[in-house]
Amino acid sequence: MTTTPNEASAAEGLPGAGGPSLHAEGPIHLRGGGVSLVLTRPDLAAGAQPPLPEVLHWGPALPVDIDLGDLSAMVGRAIPHSAPDQALVRRLLPVGADGWRLRPGLRGSRPDGTAHSPRFAVTSLDASTPGSVLLRAVDDAASLEVAIELTLDEHGVLILRQTLTNAADTTYLLAELGASLPLPPRASEVLDLAGRWCRERSPQRHPLPIGTWSRESRHGRTGHDAAILTHVGVPGFGFGRGEVWAVHLGWSGDATVWVERDAAGFAQVGAAELLAPGELRLGPGQSYAAPPLYAVYGAAGMDSVSQALHAHVRARPTHPPRPRPVLLNTWEAVYFDHRLDRLTALADAAAAAGVERFVLDDGWFGGRRHDRAGLGDWVVSADQWPDGLGPLITHVRALGMEFGLWVEPEMVNLDSDLVRAHPDWVLGVAGRLPMSWRHQQVLDLANPDAFAHILERLDALLRENDIAFLKWDHNRDLVDAAHGGAAAVHGQTLAVYRLLDELRERHPGVEIETCASGGGRVDLGILARTDRLWASDTIDAHERAHIQRWTGSLVPPELVGAHIGSGVAHTTGRRHTLAFRAGMALFGHLGIEADLTAVDEVDRRRIADAVAQHKRLRPLLHTGSVVRLDDVDDSAMAHGVVAADRSAAVFSYAQLTSSPTEVPAMFRLRGLDPGAAYRVLPLAVAGGATTQQIAPPPWVHVTGGLVVPGAVLMDVGLALPILHPEQVLLVELTRVG
Repeated sequence: MTTTPNEASAAEGLPGAGGPSLHAEGPIHLRGGGVSLVLTRPDLAAGAQPPLPEVLHWGPALPVDIDLGDLSAMVGRAIPHSAPDQALVRRLLPVGADGWRLRPGLRGSRPDGTAHSPRFAVTSLDASTPGSVLLRAVDDAASLEVAIELTLDEHGVLILRQTLTNAADTTYLLAELGASLPLPPRASEVLDLAGRWCRERSPQRHPLPIGTWSRESRHGRTGHDAAILTHVGVPGFGFGRGEVWAVHLGWSGDATVWVERDAAGFAQVGAAELLAPGELRLGPGQSYAAPPLYAVYGAAGMDSVSQALHAHVRARPTHPPRPRPVLLNTWEAVYFDHRLDRLTALADAAAAAGVERFVLDDGWFGGRRHDRAGLGDWVVSADQWPDGLGPLITHVRALGMEFGLWVEPEMVNLDSDLVRAHPDWVLGVAGRLPMSWRHQQVLDLANPDAFAHILERLDALLRENDIAFLKWDHNRDLVDAAHGGAAAVHGQTLAVYRLLDELRERHPGVEIETCASGGGRVDLGILARTDRLWASDTIDAHERAHIQRWTGSLVPPELVGAHIGSGVAHTTGRRHTLAFRAGMALFGHLGIEADLTAVDEVDRRRIADAVAQHKRLRPLLHTGSVVRLDDVDDSAMAHGVVAADRSAAVFSYAQLTSSPTEVPAMFRLRGLDPGAAYRVLPLAVAGGATTQQIAPPPWVHVTGGLVVPGAVLMDVGLALPILHPEQVLLVELTRVG
């Protein structure tokens, strides 16, 4: 198998120099965003073959002018009985030859079993790029070379990239090239995320004893149950309290993440691409670039981690520069019922509500009248659309809206012209079909002919139609995936990246949403190539409260699609008030997923009001710092966004179920300027919340709003109205003076 460098390392838009610094003498000290990473400096004197550096510190920023010369002596470990005769150290790429007893950074061998235990010596160190260091090392006996690049950006996000090269004239069978970092003893509690379809991002927390906590994803995509961000912190850490160390793997295929501690007192957190047996066979001279590891230390809880990641993502050159257009997606409005008159009426209603982008979902192409046929035939259906999509697009554009379209380029139905013509283009082991999933199979994009065909079809679709947006779906796991007889998730993932990169290069103005039967592909690898993500197929506002909160641990709100659904949720059957549905969707990339032609006039006006309020607040909501509040009981959820200069904020208090107390606890805010005063006003959206009280707290009815010092709002808080279950209170704050 020919392997090229992993394209997850490309086009990620790292910000330039600014905050971080590298000291020229003594230990290597990367510093930025309130974080320090300190490594021993390899002695590259003539004739020396120094080992890879030790990781002396990853955590709170050390003073820029501190003398780190004695740090090795300070943190050097005692030598116990029944142990190696020299103190064990934690190197940048830990391997068993150094006495390392936790998970090694590299696993693999030659076909005859040799080269299984490498020990690398540093050959070069390049610190010419501010905020970064690049080390190269070799094991001459094993004929392996490794390059390790570390970049600590101004926001405190550390990116670790590793590339392995086979320098021998025989094949190297790579099992894993993992990236990991050390943890201090006080980091002893783990919080990661699990989930399923329509219940993504479910947090789970547990102590870290001696042993390993690992998660493996074998979905061929990130997965609905993906951890996305693994937190390890001091006991009891929360959103706004406690030190936290967190990692994310920027990869959209199979992956593994682990946290572990051993009896010697070492601990680490790491992640890697999860490779199938024989999937990576490096021929002579070939290289494998592992997906990048994003690592963040936060001194003040999970919010400090998320805020660093949000700032990093927003600093990418590819981050959408303009306000996120409010959209209407047609799926839950019309499903497969594609009639021009119905869709133009829906477009009229959408434009009247203030919608800026109209997205036609599944059912417009080939023989697609249901979900068992047509996938792969990316040609406008002559039966459904005898005059093409032009009449609908023209109508939508005349209303002042952009036009978007649903596609699922990685999948095929067996009942399709594409598969009938090219049955060998189905991804799988020769002679058998993988298990069917949602009545579809996967198209083998590592096949050059299949890749070229899909690229040509999508390119033609965008050239021939005025399309501003693609909703790019991925509705099944990769099961029994094989190409040319070998495991194929790695190659398929890289092919998807190439397809997206090529399409964006040809059509730079077209925005793309990543959707994978909802939130099945949420990672910074796919987000380097897309402009929006669909967090879940459920639009149930109650479920979305949790899903959006935890998706936001990695992704800033402007990239997370959040829609106002119909009165009865499609996936759960729950009924919610319009105010609750709108209030829960307000903070993200707002959309509507409902048949507006079937909505009464009162609710149409309320939806238009919600859209208008979102547009007014959008500059704040999509640039500010996300704050999630800890001190509310389990029946409620509270969060907000505070402007970067702390001049304004919007907070949400959602009563999800009935509370065990008659009157809610005080609503203590966070992130404000304690030395400033704020005008506090309740914000009614789409009619506002309903309550169960004789009278509300007095501040709610103060004409012109109540002016309160920021310190009081944070230390004392606001008394809350008594909300009905599944209601949300929104509060707007503006700094006075």
